Amino acid sequence: MIPWVQLDSAKTPDGQQELRLKRRGAEFSIMLGTNELMNSRLSGSEEALAKLSCQRIANHRQPKILIGGLGMGFTLRAALAELSADASVVVAELIPAVVAWARGPMAEVFAGCLDDPRVSIREVDVGQLMRSQASSYDAILLDVDNGPEGIVHKANDALYSVAGLNAARAALKPGGMLAVWSQGPDAGFTRRLGQAGFAVEEVKTRANGKRGARHVIWIATNGQRTAAGR
Repeated sequence: MIPWVQLDSAKTPDGQQELRLKRRGAEFSIMLGTNELMNSRLSGSEEALAKLSCQRIANHRQPKILIGGLGMGFTLRAALAELSADASVVVAELIPAVVAWARGPMAEVFAGCLDDPRVSIREVDVGQLMRSQASSYDAILLDVDNGPEGIVHKANDALYSVAGLNAARAALKPGGMLAVWSQGPDAGFTRRLGQAGFAVEEVKTRANGKRGARHVIWIATNGQRTAAGR
């Protein structure tokens, strides 16, 4: 058995916890204490987040997408594969070390997607972007922390509050959609999406194709897109 080797570490934004990047052969893992947040061999549900979202805005011209959380780039790469050449993708990543890992030791996992001309990386809180950009995005994809029940950064909880969901809805264009990844179901979050005015669909998916842990993706639609906007 090839042993795990720690490549680097970084403090969470509150300074209270530590993320660790580890490698075993060609496999990478990002750990928070004893919890594995991401593994390069398990990408199914993150890819589903992008595919489900991009398919629903396929008729939008020059679509603009906001992805909250870079992770190991699975959502970003899947989105780029689905989107047209005239699309633009903004990725908000709060922890600078995660971006550095993507360009450094995990460059092979990212396969050059950060250099795609459609992509811009912002080392900022995705909530800050949403609050500052009204009616800007065709889709917002949130893969932040472990979903509504976060463990990395307590302030992430604000993204999943009614106020945070109202900010997301305000940042969407009419007919735009919010997609949220979670490690598991959360009836309270489904209810909050409705309270924020979204039409909600809940999709269950697997961490790795037909195998692995069961994850949840919420597809929340912001009203109807007008014919003139198609």
